[in-house]
Amino acid sequence: MAAAVPIDVGDADFEREVLARSRAVPVVVDFWAPWCGPCRALGPLLERLAGEHAGAFVLAKVDVDRAPAVAQRYGVRSIPLVLGFRDGEPVAGFVGAQPESAVRQFLERLLPTAADRLATEGDELAAAGHENAAEERYRNALGLEPRNGAALVGLARVLAERGAVADALELLERVVASGTVGAAAEQLAARLRVRGEAPVDEAALRARVAAHPDDLAAHLDLGRALAARGDYDAALAELLRIVERDREFAEQAARRAMLDVFELLGRDHPLVERYRAELARALFR
Repeated sequence: MAAAVPIDVGDADFEREVLARSRAVPVVVDFWAPWCGPCRALGPLLERLAGEHAGAFVLAKVDVDRAPAVAQRYGVRSIPLVLGFRDGEPVAGFVGAQPESAVRQFLERLLPTAADRLATEGDELAAAGHENAAEERYRNALGLEPRNGAALVGLARVLAERGAVADALELLERVVASGTVGAAAEQLAARLRVRGEAPVDEAALRARVAAHPDDLAAHLDLGRALAARGDYDAALAELLRIVERDREFAEQAARRAMLDVFELLGRDHPLVERYRAELARALFR
């Protein structure tokens, strides 16, 4: 098998060539220097294995003398250092000129598993509208890896579309809260909690609040109903009133509902910036 040609990466293009690219395909970064003897021994092995895997990962070389910012960012103190990136994050690595068997074990930890491939197939089928086939792929993936994040999120989406919100949320609780998949799980869970499981009679809730202004449960139900139909400003205002009056009410349900809306809208949304400050004042006054 012919050796693959690595790409040279430095401070200026590391974000694009490694972090961004690793969201589509794993990237193996070889931190090296021309004066490093072990680096010169390891480099050809990495190139050969990259060729053997035929595009399953990208091999990038970072000359630490020419890329001091990247070297500092990842705490490079000894070379060769090899890091494997997926979804913009380093997920595996080793230091020193390791034997081929150890490098192959590193690649096994980095490259997509059979469960990952099934989850990807599920995503493609779901995007094409084939939900039953997608569900089959996701469940097969979870049969191989019960904690596979992509499969958990994909199956949760399928179930949520069918109205099985509680089952979807249960799946999302099993996702490790880190990386791109973790962020997707958190956002989907927030959307499902905000949307709720069934429509409510908002007029009746408003009448209940008007008749019983001190009924915090009624205010909570109204805040959730407003959020479910997308009136986020009014919903956050209603939920904030509960926190201001009793921050511990219903195990901080109003605060948690506000955090779900924040997650749904995104940290840069003007309402999030405004109400996050208001919430902090209410909690720490």
